[in-house]
Amino acid sequence: MQKILIIEDDEIIKEELSTLLKNNNYVVEILEDFKNAIEKIKEISPNLILLDISIPYINGKSLLKELRKISNTPVIMVTSSNNETDEALSISYGADDYITKPYNPNILLLRIGAVLKRTNINSNILFYKDLKINISKGIVSKENEEIILTKNEMIIFSNLLNHQNKIVTRDELMTDLWNNLEFINDNALTVNISRLRTKLKSLGYDNIIETRKKVGYILS
Repeated sequence: MQKILIIEDDEIIKEELSTLLKNNNYVVEILEDFKNAIEKIKEISPNLILLDISIPYINGKSLLKELRKISNTPVIMVTSSNNETDEALSISYGADDYITKPYNPNILLLRIGAVLKRTNINSNILFYKDLKINISKGIVSKENEEIILTKNEMIIFSNLLNHQNKIVTRDELMTDLWNNLEFINDNALTVNISRLRTKLKSLGYDNIIETRKKVGYILS
């Protein structure tokens, strides 16, 4: 799942955005410390930022300008002002898109999806609760702990993660493994699932991969 950081000082809008994004399978973080915004952004490491122009201590355009000195993280600017100057400045400072309040939730989701697809930043990084999954390195980390997954285990885990709360059939998992040139049979899949569960348990996540008898698996 991809992580979106909301930088917004309006409590109602923050709550609405958070609910919308969570309901559409995004991990959501909300910036609370505007004084140390850049440091917090680096710490959170989001896949995309929704940045309001009017925020305390440092306006959104200035924050974006500072952020672009150190990061190419996709940013969609959000404003209540339908001002062409704001839009032009935001784009010139490095915004990937710009949307005006009040916005249609479906349009916002489409724009988020389009920016993520177009920029493809941090596509190898996924999140599950407080776990950070680095697909290319095969590492799952939690604070100062980390585990290393085999290629097969990572393929299985990322597939389940991308379809969280939905059943993924054994056939789908084996097809995904075959598509990555990994030879695997039904018994080997069972062994890989068992090993993956054991490794995740070591990070405090026990029984998160449920078996649906004669169907497949689901990551809750």
